[in-house]
Amino acid sequence: MLSPQEQRLKDASSVADRVSRVRGARPAIDVERALYFTESFRRTEGQPLVLRWAKALHHFAQNATVYVDADVPIAGKIGAGERYGVLYPELDGDIYPAALANIAARENSPFDLSEPDKRVILEQIAPYWAGKTFHEALDKAIPAETYPLIYNPDGSSRFIVNETASFRSSIQWVHDYETPLTIGFLGIRAGAQAKLDALDPFDPVDIAEKKPFYQVIILTADAIILWAQRHADLARQLAADEADPTRRAALLTIAETCEKVPAHGATTFREAVQSQWFIQLFSRAEQKTGTIISNGRMDQYLYPYYQSDLAKGTVTPELAQDLLECVWVNMAQYVDLYLSEVGGAFNEGYAHWEAVTVGGQTPDGRDATNDLTYLILKSKRDFPLNYPDLAARIHTGSPRRYLFDVAETIKDGTGFPKLINDEEVIPLLLAKGAAFPEAYDYAVSGCSEVRMPNRDTFTSPCAYINFAAAVELTLYGGKMLKYGEEQLTDAPAPDYATFDELFAEYLKQQKNLIRHAFVQQYHVNRLRAQHFAAPLGSSLHALCLENALDIHTEHIPGGLDLGYFECIGFATVIDSLAAIRKVVYEDKTVSLDELRVALRANFEGAEPLRHRLLHAPAYGNDDPAIDEIGKIIDREALAFTEQYCASLGVRLDLRYVPFTSNVPFGKVISATPNGRKAFTPLSDGSSASQGADRKGPIGVLLSNYATKNYDRAHRAARLLNVKLTPACVAGEEGTAQLVRFIEGWRDLRLWHVQFNVINQETLLAAKADPEAYRNLLVRIAGYSAYFCELSSDLQDDLIARTAHAAL
Repeated sequence: MLSPQEQRLKDASSVADRVSRVRGARPAIDVERALYFTESFRRTEGQPLVLRWAKALHHFAQNATVYVDADVPIAGKIGAGERYGVLYPELDGDIYPAALANIAARENSPFDLSEPDKRVILEQIAPYWAGKTFHEALDKAIPAETYPLIYNPDGSSRFIVNETASFRSSIQWVHDYETPLTIGFLGIRAGAQAKLDALDPFDPVDIAEKKPFYQVIILTADAIILWAQRHADLARQLAADEADPTRRAALLTIAETCEKVPAHGATTFREAVQSQWFIQLFSRAEQKTGTIISNGRMDQYLYPYYQSDLAKGTVTPELAQDLLECVWVNMAQYVDLYLSEVGGAFNEGYAHWEAVTVGGQTPDGRDATNDLTYLILKSKRDFPLNYPDLAARIHTGSPRRYLFDVAETIKDGTGFPKLINDEEVIPLLLAKGAAFPEAYDYAVSGCSEVRMPNRDTFTSPCAYINFAAAVELTLYGGKMLKYGEEQLTDAPAPDYATFDELFAEYLKQQKNLIRHAFVQQYHVNRLRAQHFAAPLGSSLHALCLENALDIHTEHIPGGLDLGYFECIGFATVIDSLAAIRKVVYEDKTVSLDELRVALRANFEGAEPLRHRLLHAPAYGNDDPAIDEIGKIIDREALAFTEQYCASLGVRLDLRYVPFTSNVPFGKVISATPNGRKAFTPLSDGSSASQGADRKGPIGVLLSNYATKNYDRAHRAARLLNVKLTPACVAGEEGTAQLVRFIEGWRDLRLWHVQFNVINQETLLAAKADPEAYRNLLVRIAGYSAYFCELSSDLQDDLIARTAHAAL
C-alpha cells in the first residue's frame, strides 16, 4: 500500500512547470538587501535606530531590482533566480569571511555564491559591520560563569545551553494583515500623520520620542508604496514591449494591481492576495524573522474578498486556487539562509515555517471553517510543494467534513497539515492574560507556536537547553565526555546509593542549566533594542502605534510578552533515568560504575547490557511509573520559571519544540543509559525515543498526557511526531480511524501533532538513490522538507522513528 505521494513518485508523475523550475534550482545568495542596508547605515550614523532602519528600507525600495513575469500573476521577489537567500549583516556579518568560504560545499543547506558577489560581501558589506553586529555584542555580554555552557573558546556553540538570538533578529511572528488589506498603507500613513499632528509641541517626550516614531511610520509606508509602484512601472514597460496580446493583458493587470495595492485597501481577491504577498515579502527585507513571517489566518482575512468575487462572477474556485498557488511558488523561491553553524544545524533541509492557518474559531467563539478553508486544503493535495507550511486548528466544534478533509490531506503523505489544538491553546492564552476574542483569533506561527496579532509583543529569541546534558553531568560529576576533564558544573562525586539520590542530583543539574539559560536571556533582551528595529512590523501593530514604540522595545504597555525556553531530549532523559532505575537499583544486574564503563566505551563489548537498556520500560507506552519521571522533570522546570521569569519582565514558558536541534545536540552527548549510541540524535520534541514506542501511537498520546502538569500555566507548545504506514489509514475506514485518533488527541488537550504517512522501504530507497526520490517530501519538525536535502544524520533519525502499522 502506497500513499498518494509515493504513488506519484512510482508513476514518475510530472509536477507543474512552475514547481519544477523551483525544484530544479539550487539556492543562491543575493547581496542586494545587505548592500543597500549597508549603504544606508553608513550615511545615517548617529540617528535613532528606528529611523535608520526606515531609511534603509526606503533605500532598498528605491534601488533594489524588482521582478515581474507575465506568467506569474502575483508579482514580487527580493532576489534573483528561482531560489535565493538574502543576508542580514546586522546579525552576524562578522562571521562572513569564515562562513562564506564553504557555503557552497557545506552539508546542511548549501547555497551558491558568485565570485563577484562574494567580493561585494567581503569588501563592501562585512567590513562596515565588524564590531557592530549583535552576535559580537552578545558574545561580549555573556558572563564568564555562563559562557562555557553556551560557547566553546573559539565562539562556536557547545549545544548545552544554546542561544538562538545571534542568527535571527526576531522569533516567529504574524502580522495583522487585515488592517492593510482594509485601509492600505495610505490609511496607515494617514493615521500616523494624525498622531503626529496631535502631539504637544511643548512636551519633551512627544518631541524627542513620539515624533520620530510617527515620522518613521510615514516613511515606511512611503517605502512599500514606492516599491509596489516600481513593480507596476516595470509591468507597464514590459507590456509596451510585449507582442503577444495575452501576455500583454496579463502584464497590464499586474500593473493595475500593483498601482492599487498595498497603497490602498483591496477590493478584489487578486488585489488582496497581491497586497498580502507584498507585505510578507517586504517584511523579509526588513529583518530576519526566525522561521520567517507567518501568513496568519489566510482563510479568514481573504474570505470576504473571495466570497464577494464569487458572487460577482469575477473569480472561480479554480482561479482563486491558481492565484494562491502562485504565492506558494513565490514563497518557495525565498529560502531562509543561515550562515552560522548553529543556525544551519537547527534548520536543516532549507527549513521554513511561513505557516498558513486554517480552521479554528471566530473571535466570538464559533467555528470558522469556510469555503476558502477547504480550497486551501485542496491546494495542498493538488499542488505538492513544501511551501507554504500549513497548520489546521482543531476544536470540539470542528465540522465532520473539515476533520475528514484534514485527514485526507494528511493521508497524501507530504506531512501537511500540522494540527494545533484549540482546546489546549485557548485556555492557556486566557490564563496568560488574553481576552477571549484575542485568544479565539490566534494564528499559528513558526514551528508549533501561536501568536495573537496586536497583542503579542515579545520578539526576543530564546534558549534551547540540552536536558540530556544534565544526565551526563550527573553521571560524571559535572563533566561531559565530549569536553574531557573540563569541570562544567559543580557536582558531587557521582556515587548514588539510591535512585532517588541520583534523580535529585539530575534535577539540580537541570535547574542549573535553566538558570544559565535565564542569565543568557537577560542579556539577549537587554541588547536587542540597541541593534534591531522593525518599522514595517511596528506599523502593523496597534500597540506600537498607540505607544509610539518599535516592536523590538523591551516592553510595550498593554502587550503580552510570551517567551519560552526549550527542553531538548525529553524522552532520552526519561528513558535514561528509567533504565538506570531498572537495571541498577531494581534488578541490580549491573552496578552504576559498570554502567558508566559501558557508556564510556559506547557499549563496545557490552551489547547484552545495551540490549537490556534498549528494552527497559520507556516513555511513549502509557506506563505510569515511567511517565511520572517525565512529569516531575516537567514540573521542576515549570517551578523554576514560575519563580524567576518575573525578574526578566517577561513570561518564559516551557516548550518542547526542537526544530532539528535534537541532531546537533545529540552530537555532544555520549552514550546514554537508554541504550542510545554516542553522539547520535536525541529524541525530538515530546515524541518517544526512536523505536521505543512499542504500544502504538495511542500509547504516545497517553504518555504525553501523563507527563503534562495541567495545573500549571507556564507551559506552551509540545511538538509531537507520529509516523504511520499508508496501510493503516487506507480507504474510508482508514480515514475514519485517523479522524478518531485526531479527536482523541484533541480531547487529551495536547498542543500539537504532525504526521508522516510513508513506508519504511521508501525512506531506505530514497537514501540509497536520492535522485530517483528528489521530490519526496517528509515531515521533520514543524515543517516539511525534501528528504534528499536533509543531512544523513537527520535522514537516519527519521528512518529510526517507529512506523506504526495500526492506529
